[in-house]
Amino acid sequence: MHGMNPPVLRLLPLLGFIFSLLCGLSLPAAAADKKPAKEKAAAKPAATAESEKATPSMPADREAATRLQVFLDRANFGPGKIDGRFGGFSEKALGLYREAHSLPPLPAAPAPAKVAGQPEKTIPLPDLSDMDLASVKDVFIEYTVTEADVKATGTVPNGVPEKAKLKWLPYATVTEAVGEKFHVDVDYLKELNPGKLEAVKAGDTLKVPNVEPFDIAGVKTLPLLDQIAAKDAAATAEHEKGKKKQTADKKHDKPKPKDAKPVKQPETAKTEAAKVTPLSADQISIKVDTKDNMLRLFEKEKLVAAYPVTIGSAQTESPLGEWKVQSIARLPDFRYDISFLNTGERGSKTYLLAPGPNDPVGVVWVALNKPGIGLHGTEDPDDIGRNASHGCVRLANWDIVRLATHVRAGVAVSIH
Repeated sequence: MHGMNPPVLRLLPLLGFIFSLLCGLSLPAAAADKKPAKEKAAAKPAATAESEKATPSMPADREAATRLQVFLDRANFGPGKIDGRFGGFSEKALGLYREAHSLPPLPAAPAPAKVAGQPEKTIPLPDLSDMDLASVKDVFIEYTVTEADVKATGTVPNGVPEKAKLKWLPYATVTEAVGEKFHVDVDYLKELNPGKLEAVKAGDTLKVPNVEPFDIAGVKTLPLLDQIAAKDAAATAEHEKGKKKQTADKKHDKPKPKDAKPVKQPETAKTEAAKVTPLSADQISIKVDTKDNMLRLFEKEKLVAAYPVTIGSAQTESPLGEWKVQSIARLPDFRYDISFLNTGERGSKTYLLAPGPNDPVGVVWVALNKPGIGLHGTEDPDDIGRNASHGCVRLANWDIVRLATHVRAGVAVSIH
């Protein structure tokens, strides 16, 4: 500035003001800010768009934990209810998934730090770069509540005698119905949808984890392996019957010319049946570990699925030993016998509770060859792994339904 004339100094502020006006009018960013919000969102990278689509205030570790839980749930290695926290069943399911897919075991996780307000332990997510977690493109999806969701709810009394008067034990609220449909903790569902769950109605849009939905309406027609096998056997028998008839008819056929080309026959019923023939009972096995509260499903001795469970209490322990699946019942009713539940001895006072998602044994009962003992669902998925059962092995409804489609009468069940 040394040597500059005083008139020039006086002109500098005026020149700066004029320059700022010209720049303000010509900046392309000013015009870009006026673009519609939709155009701006479309221009963002997919990862950024998804993170905003999740929950704006959600920490990155919560979303990463949810992505892992969704991944494991889709792979049939149940992490329990999805709550956006890594630890507990998520950690166990991850270890079993890695074992099943021949991935190296992870180092022991450090003890979690206690964080005020967190109901479950949360530990840092390990390095999972050897897993394709990116296959979960959208951690969350938008779900529109249906009339069927609303109709699946009703009044559920507290007392057993009052419940016994009902013909169906429905969900108590739409929030409960949607939570179970998407395997999600109700408190987490509220976090994802602040202020939306006070009075949910058909047509409302909610943000939910991107898992395969559990459909209560589909339980009644749930395909079971024994039924599929029976249909296959019937189809094969019908095919054999048709073959015998064709053989008999050929005896009366006129001789064909020597140069006649054979007619290509369509695939037979037997061939079609072979494509869908389920595994035999001796090719499937279940192992329930009472120490880690996890059920493991094996097919041809290979671990293919695992689910969290609740086992018996000190009063009514789950029967340790080797058992067999005896039968599978969809939408079972439940004979409530307080004496049997507490002591294992039959009492004189019982109540018959109707089927439904709030039936004490849930929506599926897999009976074992020990009276009164089975693998079954639950009316309260929050209790899985936390409270003791009355001797049975209890799973979340969405998990027992998946398990039921992979087992049949005669399957070995080891409880140890």
